[in-house]
Amino acid sequence: MDIKYSKLISEMGEYAFAEIDKKADSLRKKGVKVIDFGVGDPKSPTPDFVIDNLSNFARNRASSGYPSYIGDINYRQACAKYIKREYNVELNPETEISSTIGSKEAIFNFPTGFINPGDVVICPTPGYPVYKTGTKFRNGKVYFTPLLEKNNFLIDFALIPDSVAHKAKIIWTNYPNSPTGASAPKEWLQVLVSWAKHFNVIIAADEGCYNDIYFEEKPISLLEIQKEGIITFYSLSKRSNMTGYRVGFVAGDERIISGFKKVKTNIDSGTPSFIQDAASLALGDQVEVLKMREEYKKKRDIMIDALTSCGLETPKGDSTFYLWQKAPKGLNSIKFSKALVELGIIVTPGQLISDEADGLNPGQNFVRFALVPTIEEITEAAARIKENLKI
Repeated sequence: MDIKYSKLISEMGEYAFAEIDKKADSLRKKGVKVIDFGVGDPKSPTPDFVIDNLSNFARNRASSGYPSYIGDINYRQACAKYIKREYNVELNPETEISSTIGSKEAIFNFPTGFINPGDVVICPTPGYPVYKTGTKFRNGKVYFTPLLEKNNFLIDFALIPDSVAHKAKIIWTNYPNSPTGASAPKEWLQVLVSWAKHFNVIIAADEGCYNDIYFEEKPISLLEIQKEGIITFYSLSKRSNMTGYRVGFVAGDERIISGFKKVKTNIDSGTPSFIQDAASLALGDQVEVLKMREEYKKKRDIMIDALTSCGLETPKGDSTFYLWQKAPKGLNSIKFSKALVELGIIVTPGQLISDEADGLNPGQNFVRFALVPTIEEITEAAARIKENLKI
């Protein structure tokens, strides 16, 4: 039997982070002690208070059947309380919030409800690959707009032609930003809202993965500017080290949330109810989150010291657990990554998570360090860099 993949799948390369996993596995098989900064998967454990309550939550839900597509009302109320506490924004848990199976499924499926074949979706580059794949799987057209150091890694709306903006249905934003670590100031967010209103473009703001990881000023939520025309995406993967729990939520404009719910109820059955209960508990926590933030700051400071001591210029983003490190002069991201591999250090070449925009790959001269190894591993990596990195 002749099995043929669709044209879409045949033309699509492997998921970028799968390549990083392969590289790390190859080194381990050779007996190298690998320190993996490649994939943004926290190694710190889920807080004890969450784990300790899982059995009770599961027991209470023993005969609850399939979970709610859009989230148990108690979970949605917990999400609303979180947004109120953190950003002083009132949300109606009935109409302005829906649960998600983490961020990835929500981001991937979101365009289904709002674009038709040929519609334009504006995506930042570098950026989370799912912005573009979710668009392409719906036969939408992706327009990439570059995040450049000279613009503090903020989208420059002057680079988006009016002809593109008039055709666009969605613009993806991601602040605090992966991979650059940049946060968006209030003034820029206000410009974004005005620009989107002028061109009648929905803002899909992937902000809640890293909003709780910052080292200077607390990031602003777009919901603090307004709710109209905006949907925000949140996850507990990084905030509470709950990556394996697959739980998050979306919030914003009631009309957009309603469309998202219609998509979601036709695709999945939702996060298990007892996991939603655990997530509700985690969203109320502020103590463990503070410890998490302090730990990432310590890791960040150790790595910045090591990299700058070698003469490297390190853009100091003020949020997320990423360092968007410039390659030495004469090396691109691939060559610099290979130099670090020789030290048993895995990073993500910026080219793998960037797409060409205006004839330029904005990740060409950067690598991404995800500060997820343990403090001990970070300290060892820093020592390897200081002692052995030749640039």
